[in-house]
Amino acid sequence: MQPRPIDAMALVGPTASGKTAAALALAQALEAHGGAEIISMDSALVYRGMDIGTAKPTREELAQVPHHLIDIIDPLQSYSAADFVRDATQLMADIRIRGKTPLIVGGTMFLMWLGEQITARGIGNGTSLIIFVGIVAEIPKALANFLSQGRSGAISPAVIIGVIVMIIVVIALVVFMERALRKIHIQYPRRQVGMKVYDGGSSHLPVKVNPAGVIPAIFASSLLLLPTTIATFSGQGTGPILSTILAYFGPGRPLYLAFFTGMIVFFTYFYTYNVSFKVDEVAENLKNQNGFIPGIRPGKKTEEFLEYVVTRIMVLGSAYLALICLLPEILRSQLAIPFYFGGTSVLIVVSVTMDTINQVQSHLLAHQYEGLIEKSQLRGRKRSGSKAPARR
Repeated sequence: MQPRPIDAMALVGPTASGKTAAALALAQALEAHGGAEIISMDSALVYRGMDIGTAKPTREELAQVPHHLIDIIDPLQSYSAADFVRDATQLMADIRIRGKTPLIVGGTMFLMWLGEQITARGIGNGTSLIIFVGIVAEIPKALANFLSQGRSGAISPAVIIGVIVMIIVVIALVVFMERALRKIHIQYPRRQVGMKVYDGGSSHLPVKVNPAGVIPAIFASSLLLLPTTIATFSGQGTGPILSTILAYFGPGRPLYLAFFTGMIVFFTYFYTYNVSFKVDEVAENLKNQNGFIPGIRPGKKTEEFLEYVVTRIMVLGSAYLALICLLPEILRSQLAIPFYFGGTSVLIVVSVTMDTINQVQSHLLAHQYEGLIEKSQLRGRKRSGSKAPARR
């Protein structure tokens, strides 16, 4: 008696992460259950001719196991999520009729959709949580490789202890800097509504030491990978100019570190002033709300003061980002330590952890308030029901 085929299986991961090889191996393992056929759920693979940057399976891989929803339309044609659901549902039914297992393989687009669903239904930013899980999942493997170097004698115990202490110090530094704020005092004047006069209040305008977050490090890393990407596309035809650029801008080289630092500083200022903290809009909003900074006139003077304060704060913030991002490069190039630590990974892990904890606490607080409101409503109903009817 032939074993019953599995209803469906899904294999999800980022682009170029080895999903195709894993899917082929899984399909071979499912031969005992009648075999498998692969359904691609990556929106970039449905288009013909889009072979660069999509990690599309090769002809040899396509010949090993039947694939579906690959190279089915031209780039000028549209293919919506509803079209995919219709086609995938029909394909899954047909594959089951043939006695095989539908193996659904997805990439970055599916992870983006999954992140949006987590954001809408869960706690925290879904995409950030997925990236966080991917980084944390690699920590045990990297830690095991690092400790195995110590057991083999390649790394001395003093270096291992020093790296562990450095990890604790850097995490503490990141937590401190991500929570650091510069509070600007805001004063509101007295206001009169009808015949009533309300006293003026005061508040604080918080300005983070690192208002740009991890974005500058990501942008700078992308620019540093540009020469390598061009060389990969060029193949064997790399010219002398590109070869010189690759030689001088290799990981750990002085020009590489200097360019990395400069790009982090540039994108910190650029992203802060254009996206995360627009001083002109903040000054205009304060003016519209009748708020002012003591000793500073509303309007243009407030904008200049905020720009002055934020510029001085970002000197410290950009230096902190550059230090955290250069740490893994220095460890690998100068100390020859194969353990990747620091950079965008620790920034993402710490930021997502802090954001998730804050959102969990806010949900718990809101739940407590909801419970108190329900109890007060029940008590109010009991009191109103226990009152005696009025006499006529």
